[in-house]
Amino acid sequence: MCGSGAAVSWSQRRGCVLSDGRVMQFHGTEVAGCWLIEATPHADERGAFARIYCPEEFAAAGITDFTPVQSNLSRNRAVHTLRGMHFQPAPYAEAKLIRVVRGAVFDVVIDLRTDSPTYLKWAGCRLDADGMTALYAPEGCAHGFLSLEPDTDVLYMMGRMFTPGQGQGVRWDDPAFGVKWPAQPTVISERDAHYPDFQDTGAAPS
Repeated sequence: MCGSGAAVSWSQRRGCVLSDGRVMQFHGTEVAGCWLIEATPHADERGAFARIYCPEEFAAAGITDFTPVQSNLSRNRAVHTLRGMHFQPAPYAEAKLIRVVRGAVFDVVIDLRTDSPTYLKWAGCRLDADGMTALYAPEGCAHGFLSLEPDTDVLYMMGRMFTPGQGQGVRWDDPAFGVKWPAQPTVISERDAHYPDFQDTGAAPS
């Protein structure tokens, strides 16, 4: 799992410019095209300041087709609230940049692209407000998370506008994927709890 250890806090990091001029670090995950993105804050006695999105740095990492057009905030009051696993099929497929701005989550991406070398594999990462890491989920993947702290807020930057009526999902505990969640959900919607078993029909969602 990517980023499964304790996150490094802002106060423990110091801003740096990488040898190629970037100030963001991109780490590959178990899902092709899914990246764990680490900020490098500039910290001083006032606190810290960090770059959290830059199209030039995304392009340098090979993410050339992501332009945020919509931002969404998910508020989760209880520990172990589960949302997911959601996606929109082509031609409405969405890429997402996910970041926690309060609290912490275990964030999961499942690859549903039949032409992907990591088809049906998953990546799971701890994201928290203090660590300031983000996860980039490419189009054609299902996304969801489990809150790890009360009053957790998750910020999404979306590469496509939400299209009403196009939302679909796969079940969080479907054995077809075998996601290893850190805990059982205590709060979950009826829809998310009862998605049917995944059927591998060969038809990709994107």
